[in-house]
Amino acid sequence: METVTLDALPWYQITFPGLGISLEVNGEAFRLGTLSIKWYGIIIAVGLMLALIYCFKHMKEFGLDGDKVSDAVFAGFIGGIVGARLYYVLFNIEQYKSIKDVFNTRNGGLAVFGGIIGALLVGGITAKIRKIRLLPLLDIASMGFLIGQGIGRWGNFFNHECFGTNTTLPWGMSSGCIQNFLAVNGQHIYETTGVTVDPFLPVHPCFFYESAWCLLGFLLLHIFHKKRKYDGELFMMYLCWYGLERALVEGLRTDSLMIGPVRVSQLLAFVIFAVSLVFLITMRIKISKGKAPVLYVDTEESAKLLKDAEARIKEDEQKRRQKKEDRYKKKNPELSADQKIIADDESNNNDTEGNENGSTD
Repeated sequence: METVTLDALPWYQITFPGLGISLEVNGEAFRLGTLSIKWYGIIIAVGLMLALIYCFKHMKEFGLDGDKVSDAVFAGFIGGIVGARLYYVLFNIEQYKSIKDVFNTRNGGLAVFGGIIGALLVGGITAKIRKIRLLPLLDIASMGFLIGQGIGRWGNFFNHECFGTNTTLPWGMSSGCIQNFLAVNGQHIYETTGVTVDPFLPVHPCFFYESAWCLLGFLLLHIFHKKRKYDGELFMMYLCWYGLERALVEGLRTDSLMIGPVRVSQLLAFVIFAVSLVFLITMRIKISKGKAPVLYVDTEESAKLLKDAEARIKEDEQKRRQKKEDRYKKKNPELSADQKIIADDESNNNDTEGNENGSTD
């Protein structure tokens, strides 16, 4: 395929010359006074919200009470952000001159592996304290991870980061920001990886490779999750799937976290892939010999947990109904209790119909 040589590009212009696409991509979404709101943060937040919506919607299928799990999820989210930042900072410590710089994540600087480690550690400890079964929680969380990672990687696109070495493939990309990075760091990249990069040639869009791989992985796990044989199987599949992709794609990147000549995340990904693959094969062999464990969702403990959760929901509904009755007793003392409740229900129905017809407050 013919090599495409590019002239110096404007800083925010991202181009895919093989596809004939050129976009103006500024990392800033908008401003609130002097505060700059970045696309990076917005996209990560969207990925997180979609992951949470999916996970809580399917929580019962894993025998878990969503209300009880929420504490572990929130703790895991905080642990994930802290872990992602610490992982990145530790392997780029020379870049940070002050504590303020360490806490400034608005321009990127979050490492996925650090986020996974932090979320598992803090979320797992919280689950233990709250007496939540960890393995089914990890199963549902693994699908949430894939959603969050698949969408969140597009934050790297808006930051002009997470790209690879030169390529002649049709989807090779470049921008003024990328050209500048390669021009400034080209010698360092060669010294640490042995790879020569040309700032004026397109590069691999590694962020896209990982995004597509994670979203495909989510789809596959979603299809498979009702056929899982044991708690923890989906989580091990997630580790195997993501570990394989990261081990391959990390070798293309020019901005890897390094220890000497070793790409830290690539080495970790190889280990995770190998260990999880061996575990999956070993468990399948045991299951083929009739040693399949019982899923938590099929246990009496889980059934009681979900029954209690359903009872709690009904109790909360009764309390709301009682509040309606009390409210109408104050507003309409001449009506009977039944009339008050009926009137309240009619009022709520009218409100709902108004909202459906596009009425706003």
